[in-house]
Amino acid sequence: MEPFTVLAEDDDSPRWNLPDEIERLYGPLGLADECLVANFVESLDGVVAIPDLPRSHAVVSDDSEADRFVLALLRACADIVLVGAGTLAASPTGTWRVDKAYPEAADAFAELRAARGLPEQPRVAVVTSGTSFVPSHPVLENGAVVLTTDAAATGLAGSVPHATEVVAVNDGASVDLPAAVAALRERGYGVIVSEAGPTLFGQLVAAELVDELFLTVSPLLAGHALAPRLNLVEGVELLPERRIAGRLRSVRAHDSHLFLRYALSPM
Repeated sequence: MEPFTVLAEDDDSPRWNLPDEIERLYGPLGLADECLVANFVESLDGVVAIPDLPRSHAVVSDDSEADRFVLALLRACADIVLVGAGTLAASPTGTWRVDKAYPEAADAFAELRAARGLPEQPRVAVVTSGTSFVPSHPVLENGAVVLTTDAAATGLAGSVPHATEVVAVNDGASVDLPAAVAALRERGYGVIVSEAGPTLFGQLVAAELVDELFLTVSPLLAGHALAPRLNLVEGVELLPERRIAGRLRSVRAHDSHLFLRYALSPM
């Protein structure tokens, strides 16, 4: 893969000592010790997912090698990768492993994790109210964290592998996301990378929990007709009552794809 072209870089961004191969391809990068970072790819007209379409992410990204690199890079930075039950169900063979996303740089990503004192792979956390949850998903065999409600916790604890921890976050019908993130912090997970879909992402944004957004803009136009196509934020309304805005921190280009990094904050 050819290196990214760095078009802009915020001087205030943290900067880690990166392995030479990552520095050569991507340029500088660093994250706060405690942060929740979301990663998405969207089409030029704003579509991030096409439900019921196999490999929707790859289709929207135009199967971009550079987008897969960024996906792997953020996983390599993560203490834990956060997904929702819908993403888990839609990815029956998903592993969320660093080396699966971009195996060509697996050694460099492993070097980065080792230098930061992290295990070989990040853990996976799943947010679920108990519905649509797949207790037989293979990623749970490796020891995930399931964040759920008091009512659902007992049943889920009896259905998942012993290596997986079920955390009863709160009472009620849905998971309290600030309490769920706090539970991950209590367990020592500082850098949380969200690969959740647009509905859970919208809930995280509305709860003011997302610190940064890494957004790949693909040159493809997805279009809209009768079949549903999902945009970046689903299920919550922000404007005009709430203004949550991004401050641009970096811009990169690779072929005709743009790679944007925003710090998010309510205003």
